[in-house]
Amino acid sequence: MAKINIKIEGIPFEVESGLTILEAAKACGFEIPSLCAFNHGECSKGSCRVCLVEATGARGLVASCVYPVAEGMEITISSPKATAARRTSVELLLSNHNKNCQQCDKNGMCVLLHVSKVTGARDDMYQGEQTPVTVDRLTPSIARDTSKCVLCGRCVERCKNAHGLGILGFEKRGFNTIVAPAENRSFANSPCILCGQCVSVCPTGALMEISEIEKVDAAMKAGKYVVVQTAPAVCAALGEEFGMKIGTRVTGKMVAALKRLGFKKVFDTNFAADLTIMEEATELLDRIQNGGKLPMITSCSPGWVNYAEYNYGDLLPHLSSCKSPHEMFGAILKSYYCEKNGIDPKDMFVVSIMPCTAKKYEKDRPELSVNGLQDVDAVLTTRELGKLIKRSGINFVKLPDAEFDNDVVGDYTGAGVIFGTTGGVMEAALRTAAFKLTGEELQSPALQEVRGFAGIKEATFNLGGKTLKVAVAHGMKNAKVLLDDIRAGKSEYQFIEIMGCPGGCIAGGGQPFVKPCFLPNEDADILDTYKAKRAAALYCEDELKTLRASHKNPQIAELYNTYLGEPNSHKAHKLLHTTYQAKEKFGK
Repeated sequence: MAKINIKIEGIPFEVESGLTILEAAKACGFEIPSLCAFNHGECSKGSCRVCLVEATGARGLVASCVYPVAEGMEITISSPKATAARRTSVELLLSNHNKNCQQCDKNGMCVLLHVSKVTGARDDMYQGEQTPVTVDRLTPSIARDTSKCVLCGRCVERCKNAHGLGILGFEKRGFNTIVAPAENRSFANSPCILCGQCVSVCPTGALMEISEIEKVDAAMKAGKYVVVQTAPAVCAALGEEFGMKIGTRVTGKMVAALKRLGFKKVFDTNFAADLTIMEEATELLDRIQNGGKLPMITSCSPGWVNYAEYNYGDLLPHLSSCKSPHEMFGAILKSYYCEKNGIDPKDMFVVSIMPCTAKKYEKDRPELSVNGLQDVDAVLTTRELGKLIKRSGINFVKLPDAEFDNDVVGDYTGAGVIFGTTGGVMEAALRTAAFKLTGEELQSPALQEVRGFAGIKEATFNLGGKTLKVAVAHGMKNAKVLLDDIRAGKSEYQFIEIMGCPGGCIAGGGQPFVKPCFLPNEDADILDTYKAKRAAALYCEDELKTLRASHKNPQIAELYNTYLGEPNSHKAHKLLHTTYQAKEKFGK
């Protein structure tokens, strides 16, 4: 790309043409105060006026996030005029903002509070009528509080860019404008898939997960047998809540913290990921060999399942009937594990630590229960676990490593670990499917063809003389391409993996916020690389495991030999499989 010459604060720089002033300044080592500088390129550009600067050739102050650089341009950030204007912009935002920062869930990661400090915004400079407030807490997953919304539009754009959806938009007009689902409906009365991507990019506390920490506290206080399981993506991100660099594996410290928090047992959901593969790979081969509905599509992601039920009800028979891993584990804990240990299932309380807000909704689905008991009783996000640990005064960084409990259940293979990234479920399933078809292990368990962050990946494998064509998609915008081909009868695949969140669970809506202004020790390109760094942590853990295929897990073999019989047996279906229902476009 061509280079141009500009000056910032009187200092000459050579920068790429086509950049905005904000982007060029950042590349040259300047941080212009801004709300949108710390997101993923998604907002209503220029709307907040926080990033105003002076620039030659412009009439007055310009919003640096939208104004392009030009040859010979001189940019002034620190002039009295620009400094005062930015401060005024922030003060106007604060005049219509609920400033209960002490109680706000986003405290410590609030970009509005950050720019307030940077610009020196003064309290209550502008007072008057405030926009009427809407508080929506009707779903188990996401809360919306318009009193904290700054109308930046990040959530609106993220929903469109990740999923091709428009669940959120600007409602009403003028001073009464709010961000909401159509007609200011609740999320519960809209086709929202509850993935939490909007929460990930919200700069304030306007969008947050519904916390279930108090529910866990109550179960412990009531003397329940409270056990916890953790998803693989959690250990690749939890350290970020304690200032550790993105991509740091903290599995041992996480286990140590959970044991100190008082949980009776600490399990890894990877055990159930191995169990899922046994059921799913068997189901796939049965469909291929006996004329079942193809392509079969994975069902681990509740956000994706919600999307399918709302938008592709006619394709639901293509979904694997397998429950997601944490739901399978809940069912096994309240049956097999309780029987082995003489525990009344009614006394057990299963907590799942997940990277996902949609899992909170998923746990309440009536289909995910056995004998009147829900498989999982509470779901905490990675962020909520961070809050629990901090609340207890635990020095996470200095914790010695501890091991997961694996009495009767809990052991896992590398295949279970990689579930947390896009392509991981496919790779894990193929490791076992290949063995079931050929009786031989893959020469290399690492299947590079389905790794990476391309929106749609496809690969063809020869397994025991049979050709298996597969595809992987993440984010509903990409999934729609594959689904429309199935609907049109044009799909050539036998097996498809779909993850709701772009990047998979490593970038789920319940993961730590990635905001460079709060990550001073990270690389400059962190917004472009954080998914890869979290995924690398999972692939590293996979490589460190002696056993890397689900069918080699000895506890899984014992579970089938002594309890379930065989994969896809009648008992396995009762405990480990589920059904789906097409939903009306608005309402459940």
